[in-house]
Amino acid sequence: MTDALRPRARAAVGRPIEADRGRVDRSGTGAQRAAPGAAGALRTPARQRATALNRERHQADYAILVIVVALTAVGILMVYSSSAMKAYLATDDTLSIVGPQIGWAALGMVALAAMMRIDYRYLRLVSVPFYVVALGLLVLVFVPSLNVVVGGSARWLKLPLLPALHPAELAKLALIVYLAHWFAKRGTRVKGFWSGTIPFLIILAPMVALVFKEPDLGTTMVIGLTGLTMFFVAGGSLVHLAAIGFAALVAVVAVGLRAYQLTRIRTWLDPWSDPLGTGFHTIQGLLALGLGGILGAGLGESRLAGGLFLPNASNDYIFAIIGEEFGLIGAGLVILLFVGLAYSGIRVSLRAPDTFGALLAAGITAWLCIQAFINIGVVVALIPVTGITLPFISAGGSSLTISLAAVGILLSISRETVERGAWNDAAADRGGRNGRAHLPGPRRGALLPRPARSSERA
Repeated sequence: MTDALRPRARAAVGRPIEADRGRVDRSGTGAQRAAPGAAGALRTPARQRATALNRERHQADYAILVIVVALTAVGILMVYSSSAMKAYLATDDTLSIVGPQIGWAALGMVALAAMMRIDYRYLRLVSVPFYVVALGLLVLVFVPSLNVVVGGSARWLKLPLLPALHPAELAKLALIVYLAHWFAKRGTRVKGFWSGTIPFLIILAPMVALVFKEPDLGTTMVIGLTGLTMFFVAGGSLVHLAAIGFAALVAVVAVGLRAYQLTRIRTWLDPWSDPLGTGFHTIQGLLALGLGGILGAGLGESRLAGGLFLPNASNDYIFAIIGEEFGLIGAGLVILLFVGLAYSGIRVSLRAPDTFGALLAAGITAWLCIQAFINIGVVVALIPVTGITLPFISAGGSSLTISLAAVGILLSISRETVERGAWNDAAADRGGRNGRAHLPGPRRGALLPRPARSSERA
């Protein structure tokens, strides 16, 4: 470089430094003013911190909203179709069962709208009290003066001035919120045995044990599988996960199932061994699906509705009535709606702005889809009979309202999702190969520019 060009080059290099120095002198600290040469490097992370604090929200994932509203509408329609005759014979009022369901749906929609507008991060502040309250309600179920025994199982709680409540439904959401908070705080230590697996079991075991004691095997399966799913997604060890599953199976066998639960398992293997007794539910459900054919008998034309021939037609076996009245096409559309909910929930989880939101979205999605799979599996005789509702569709105020509130939380997370390309394009620094959680975290850029080597300066 000639002597004539050297001063011009120095001036060109010096102008940005002087400009940066001016910015730092006006807003920087004393340390920044003492080192003006690093002003450009210090200014970059400040801009990144401002971007992280000023979160931009966008519209919620309306695919989830449309799916949930459609499922709720189908539920109200099918509850009326499957319960009108039974309600008329019992109370001379065809709306005595579907009427409260409409009220619970309205309350659930209000909860959905409220939770959708609230920043989901505030749930971290109440995660521990929420978990403790849910455990307390599960304990109160065993108080004879407060519980309501249905079918030999004390699942309902009747508190003064409140309608009957199913505490296990509240426990599902409380567990998901607390696990998401705990996993996000624990970070990569979740892979350890003493730092991750044992504390996770201490959190999960009380709820599983209390619900199993009611007894409610179906809800126990939902809570257990949801917790294990979150453990896997958070980066837990696969070896530990397999050991937990095996230990749970051994514990169930060791503690012992109730006599009616063992009978249900034997009936599932051969329902026609007692067609008018223990196999009646399974056979009537399969018969309803068979009578529906491809197109179905039509709305309100079910021959088994109303609980006259198919018990629990408006709650546990409502999917059989859907298959009978709307056929294979209608039942298949309901299944596709749940598949769409699963896909949308996974997409929200992968695009969540932080680990807590990602785990929370994954837990809610796993809960709703696992419960739907178990309910439909019972109706089609894929698994033994368990008393569990079909989310958004079966009659039941506690289940419907809390499920809609959970969807509101999922929509709140979807308002802050970050586009990452393909639906399964998670951030590279959250992969399992380096012990991180299997979920996207905030994108991280270089905080400081790479210092130039001596050879490059020359």
